[in-house]
Amino acid sequence: METLTVPTGLLPQVTHARNPGMPLDLDWVANVQANTSAIERRAATISGRRSVKKEWQAAWLLKAITLIDLTTLSGDDTAGRVRRLCAKARQPVAPWMLEKLGLPHLTTGAVCVYHEMVETAVRALEGTSIPVAAVSTGFPAGLSPYKLRIAEIGESVRAGAKEIDIVISRRHVLTQNWQALYDEMAEMRAACGDAHVKAILATGELGTLRNVARASLICMMAGADFIKTSTGKEAVNATLPVTLTMIRAIRDYEDRTGIKVGYKPAGGIAKAKDALTYMALMKDELGHPWLQPDLFRFGASSLLGDIERQIEHFLTGNYSAANRHAMG
Repeated sequence: METLTVPTGLLPQVTHARNPGMPLDLDWVANVQANTSAIERRAATISGRRSVKKEWQAAWLLKAITLIDLTTLSGDDTAGRVRRLCAKARQPVAPWMLEKLGLPHLTTGAVCVYHEMVETAVRALEGTSIPVAAVSTGFPAGLSPYKLRIAEIGESVRAGAKEIDIVISRRHVLTQNWQALYDEMAEMRAACGDAHVKAILATGELGTLRNVARASLICMMAGADFIKTSTGKEAVNATLPVTLTMIRAIRDYEDRTGIKVGYKPAGGIAKAKDALTYMALMKDELGHPWLQPDLFRFGASSLLGDIERQIEHFLTGNYSAANRHAMG
């Protein structure tokens, strides 16, 4: 097997300045529209228009691994499960596969856990550069008392979380109370301090793509470093139309402010081919910088196992059973 060559522009990781936010511009918000039929038509063409095969597919899938926020957000999470997840994040691909590909060590982009498991994850990842992301602010509903949601952010940061995934109050979007959404997001951003903040919009509960676009813009105005589709607990999570809507809001924000904001689809992305589709869409719409972990993440767990299976198939010509690539 020849040494695998990763496509030019996919390897380097550049750290961009954080989003400082800006004053709320309600005129800009009011002018935001979303042509649902056009967005759906565009989204439907992505998987058929962009296809990579053989060594190029393997290279893109290896890149996808570095973009995964490896996640466990279950009610039955234990310290042992989180430690196993962290071990998988440290060594997401079997050493024999990396050796055969002639590639250096590889890790996932981050590990994402509930607040109570942050300290366990931080200890398990000592000696690595893998950050711990904590879901916060009354995840997943975001309906706990507001003061407690803000306090929860501080507790997660003190426990060692470098990234905080906060959930917005959906009612602010549904009632068009944009000032309340902006103020909430700005205060949560301030509570995060040096930790990067990802704003979870719970897009499956926002009603329309126009609401998604406007909520995306307001969260960026208030200082979100990333905007994220879903908690993974809604009936509808990440979709391509929602993704297209959100990343075009990111593009508009960069055009207006010069600031790059990251994007994280989460919930329901479990197959390697889905990861390739999302990556192709990001490259088409936003360019190479959004194929780096400081600007793009997948919120996923089972996705990694399917990517491993595809890479093993590339190396051996055979598909392995899923249990050969367990999470721990």
